[in-house]
Amino acid sequence: MAHVSLPHDAKAGPTKSEVRAVLASKLDLGPTDHFVEVGSCTGAVTIEAARRAGRVTALERKPERLAVTERNLAANDTDAEVDLREAEAPEGLPDDADALFLGGSRNYEAVLDHAVETGVDRVVMNVSRLEVAGAATEAFRARDLLAEVVQFQVSHGYELAGATSFDSQNPVYMLVGGAGDAVAADGGTTAGGSGATR
Repeated sequence: MAHVSLPHDAKAGPTKSEVRAVLASKLDLGPTDHFVEVGSCTGAVTIEAARRAGRVTALERKPERLAVTERNLAANDTDAEVDLREAEAPEGLPDDADALFLGGSRNYEAVLDHAVETGVDRVVMNVSRLEVAGAATEAFRARDLLAEVVQFQVSHGYELAGATSFDSQNPVYMLVGGAGDAVAADGGTTAGGSGATR
């Protein structure tokens, strides 16, 4: 996996590289895909997607963060056609997305409604707060979008008194699904769902 350079700061942490690796696996982007991101911030996910998808549309409601996305994007090698939009979702969302990522929880229910209405094949949302994760899971489930919920935590080693200790990052809840996905009683997907093994 190519390194993502983020020389410009958005005053908000980027999606961590380990989380981006799991996200890339769940989205399974290919050269014909149109990827849409809600909340581009530093542009870390935008950059990763622009190395895999054919087209990328990234929305960011804060103009200063969108400028950071643009500068960080310019500092990396990417192949996709990238459209950066200053907009607050669901306004500004295209109708032809193949994959959609929500990096935050602002207006997420309206964004999920848009995903259902336009038939987005792959939808992933990252959440860091437990209460929001529960509500978002119910929102995914109510719209028949949910294929799986993944919770994981990354710890980084550091030297302490000549040995290695670990510094834990906050847990991440990743909701994965898409139009037509639904969870069966055994945790797999029901008929018609594309499942989590994309």
